[in-house]
Amino acid sequence: MKLRHTILIGLSLLCAFSSNAAMRQYSAPVASSDWLLDKQSRLQCELSHSVPGYGKATFTSVASKQLNMEFEMQMSLLPKKAGIAAVYSVPPKWMPGHQAREIADMKLRKQYDGDLPEEAAWTMLSELEKGYWPTIYYQDWYNRYDKVAVALNASNFTGSYHEFVNCVSALLPYSFEDIAYTVLSYQKNSTELTKYAQKRLQMIGEYLKEDSNLELVLLDGYTDSYGARYSNEQLSVKRASQVKDYLTALGVSDERIEVTGHGEKRHIASNENSDSRALNRRVVVRLSKS
Repeated sequence: MKLRHTILIGLSLLCAFSSNAAMRQYSAPVASSDWLLDKQSRLQCELSHSVPGYGKATFTSVASKQLNMEFEMQMSLLPKKAGIAAVYSVPPKWMPGHQAREIADMKLRKQYDGDLPEEAAWTMLSELEKGYWPTIYYQDWYNRYDKVAVALNASNFTGSYHEFVNCVSALLPYSFEDIAYTVLSYQKNSTELTKYAQKRLQMIGEYLKEDSNLELVLLDGYTDSYGARYSNEQLSVKRASQVKDYLTALGVSDERIEVTGHGEKRHIASNENSDSRALNRRVVVRLSKS
């Protein structure tokens, strides 16, 4: 409560950006405030802002089934001890009459950068878009006499933010974890994938076009028990090899792909009816990366 009271008193001072011996203030000058789209792909979008003398603020969204956002305050001097920082939306001096608004509390962990989850991160972005300066306040862990205020300058924000939003809207609607283990099913006695399996393989392909950091791809082919044992083994190899050809065409190194044909071994369902036999006709794709 004492820190929050000090913060509320200091908010009006920050709006004018006047010097204050008890409140060390860090922010980019208006003339040199810069927002950069550091990473831009269908896997990750990253918008950053440097705070001179302090560190870098970063907003990140990644490929996923759900829209997501995270804020991280990368500090040149990491916290010496745990604590709580208060995050406010502060009007700059050229917005007289506007009031500061509380956004969230940010946990400060020893020797870790500060971060905020999705709702607070989106709020900070929307406040920046309106011209407010999201500002982080906390008791300095290196000087007990000082409070610290770290402000994100909204100047030159809009253009980069619009690019960032376009990047986020183009993110793949699934993550690596969603495709790292995939079962591809096949039509009876053929190497033709089912329609659903074709979509799954396309998903893997779209992901691999963006991310080439694969360490290993394991392809295990299987068949149902209809047909000769040797023919089934060869069919399982052929199915897995076709998947390998598809992946190498996308740029995955041939040396990183291992193909194994198991034939009619290791059934996952009985072979007594067409529905259960269909489950056994499969290629299991397992992906791993650093």
